[in-house]
Amino acid sequence: MQYQNTNISELKLRFESKNFYSIFGLYLFSLGAVISGYSLYLLLEAIGRVDRNIISWSGEGLFWFLILLFTGIFVLFIPIEFLSVFRIYNASFKDLIFNIIYSILISLFFLVVFQFSINPDTLILSDISSIGKAVSFAGFVSIPIILFIQHIFRSSLKVIDKISYSFTLFVWIFSSQVFL
Repeated sequence: MQYQNTNISELKLRFESKNFYSIFGLYLFSLGAVISGYSLYLLLEAIGRVDRNIISWSGEGLFWFLILLFTGIFVLFIPIEFLSVFRIYNASFKDLIFNIIYSILISLFFLVVFQFSINPDTLILSDISSIGKAVSFAGFVSIPIILFIQHIFRSSLKVIDKISYSFTLFVWIFSSQVFL
């Protein structure tokens, strides 16, 4: 196996929009999925299928269900209509570094947004802030590890390129649940 002698000055690092849109879309998909799941839980509380822990009366639960469901649908709508990148570009080490940097930067930005922009006056707003922070923490911890593992096994498992986007999305949503 031959290794290329690569100098740091030869490595041209510039903004890669395909990598950014891919990771940003994954973040928005996972955030929208977790918000939509929380809205369905509020619906279950409103109709009496689970014990009431968050809402005080059914009207409040139905109101927040509708608001959060439409918010989740809107967040899910953004990567589908505006980004249109449904593939992780992880073919080279440079792509891996960009993907990891973008996942950390996007997660850091949204962590700050959810930490300081939402005033947790009610339990529901506090939960929404916690959901945003959990999705961001998953982007810090789980996603760089999964991207690295996918990059390692890319040459030996050819199916990795086909399922990498959906597998990474699944891991992001699942690890968000762990951080909740």
